[in-house]
Amino acid sequence: MSTDSAQSWHVARTLIHFIRPYRRQVVYALAALLFTAGVTLSIGQGVRLIIDEGLVTGSAQRLGQHVLLFLLLVLALAAGTFARYYWVTWIGERVVADIRRRVFDHLISLHPGFFERNRGLEIQSRLTADTTLLQSVIGSSVSVALRNLILLAGGIVWLFLTNARLSALVLVSVPLVVAPILIFGRRVRRLSRHSQDRVADVGAYVGEVLGQIKTVQAYNHQAIDRARFGDVVERAFAIAIRRTLQRGWLIAIVILLVLGAVGLMLWVGGLDVVSGRISAGELASFVFYSVIVGAAVGALSEVIGELQRAAGAAERLIELLDARNEIRAPDRSTRLPAVRGEIELRAVSFAYPARRERLAIDALTLHVQPGETLALVGPSGAGKSTLFDLLLRFYDLDGGSILLEGVDIRQLDPAELRSCFALVSQSPVLFHGTVEDNLRYARPDADQEAMFAAARAAHAHDFIEALPAGYQTRLGDAGSGLSGGQKQRLAIARALLADAPILLLDEATSALDARSEQFVQQALERLMRGRTTLVIAHRLATVQNAARIAVLDQGRLIAQGSHAALLESCPLYAGLARLQFTAETA
Repeated sequence: MSTDSAQSWHVARTLIHFIRPYRRQVVYALAALLFTAGVTLSIGQGVRLIIDEGLVTGSAQRLGQHVLLFLLLVLALAAGTFARYYWVTWIGERVVADIRRRVFDHLISLHPGFFERNRGLEIQSRLTADTTLLQSVIGSSVSVALRNLILLAGGIVWLFLTNARLSALVLVSVPLVVAPILIFGRRVRRLSRHSQDRVADVGAYVGEVLGQIKTVQAYNHQAIDRARFGDVVERAFAIAIRRTLQRGWLIAIVILLVLGAVGLMLWVGGLDVVSGRISAGELASFVFYSVIVGAAVGALSEVIGELQRAAGAAERLIELLDARNEIRAPDRSTRLPAVRGEIELRAVSFAYPARRERLAIDALTLHVQPGETLALVGPSGAGKSTLFDLLLRFYDLDGGSILLEGVDIRQLDPAELRSCFALVSQSPVLFHGTVEDNLRYARPDADQEAMFAAARAAHAHDFIEALPAGYQTRLGDAGSGLSGGQKQRLAIARALLADAPILLLDEATSALDARSEQFVQQALERLMRGRTTLVIAHRLATVQNAARIAVLDQGRLIAQGSHAALLESCPLYAGLARLQFTAETA
């Protein structure tokens, strides 16, 4: 089996897996579909009866009876179409909702390295635009395809029952119509996949530029971004036009062949009516079924294009579902003893997957006692932030081991491991929602009193109460509308509410003014009490009173000790101190 065929079967099996729980609704939809197709085919006989039994006989009574029968068929068709539309649409919406949930559930469990290799905004496009396309196909196009397949088969049967000689013309035309469908269909599917990729590029570029609009405008980068976005849009347009051209040729050829065959049948059938071999009603019903067959083939040729687009969208979504999570709990995870905050690193080595040629952490050995505060200092690229990533097991080590309470963290469930840490980053992360939503993020079950206590301890309660709706004030994206100090105090309050035994601080005061820094520093002192704390220090003035400072350079531990001791024994540390303190006093 070819790679394309194997991929197609994989996509089909996955979609069937999502549809299978709704077998009852599928039965309802199929029953309504068969009913409406049957009624549609019966209308042809109604037309024959109106002409042969009503118009030709000249009986007003019989004409009225057959017209009434025709109207009853129309009423039944309307009712069946309503049922078919409802259940088919319900299945499409339900299945796509399940796919969206499953993809999202899978994505948020993937290791951070996956999102370094794949653009988040492009993934977002798959989760929105591709699922919307899939919904329209499952909830409409599949139904249209099945309905027209039934009409095609039923119409051909009725054609033979009505006039076998004329039906031979249909048999000649069908292969002529199917051939271009097969030829163009494969091209449409390939171009549909490329088109979806380019549309995702458009969405990703828009999200990236608008998300950083202040930087864009501060550097007067609008003209360049307009040009780049224009290039992205034009590439998407070019692929879309190629796909449209293929679909247009397909539809045009099918219409030409189908209606040409209908015209030929009218000529031959008209000669038969003139010679008396068939009645006018039979010719009318034959033409009706010819049109049904032709319309069904034409609709199928158009729907195939939609199905090919949906196949491309489904492939992109299933790629996300198939993405492997490299950070997983072991089959039999170890339970942690009581967590006091003891951390030990034994000859830890690590290189980022995209930069394997350079170790970010190189044979690092370090021991942190319970309740101890350890400051990590060093130049940019020394491995300080990487160390935090490894402690939280966002990546697995290439060598050595990290132990928490004497247990290798790879033997722990990642969720249990991460519950032992509270992280306060240099750039606080806040989410769209209320202040309360953001405070409860780490501990949704916290009661109101605990939340208020955490906010007070972080010196955040007063400014929160002064907001228009207090704790129910809605924040913009990334906490827009708050000052840097206010955002940082909310992040500290969230960490206090989490009440984790180990605290990871990525210099939470480096970007603040003096007054905000004072508030935040007081909140941090409250947060650090009784907890093991690792502090990434960008400014040495904030950690010069720390009992122990570890100096990192190029992923290696080159010295550790007190501020005074390191000034004497470590040239790198002394150089950093001289540069910073000289700059601050200048």
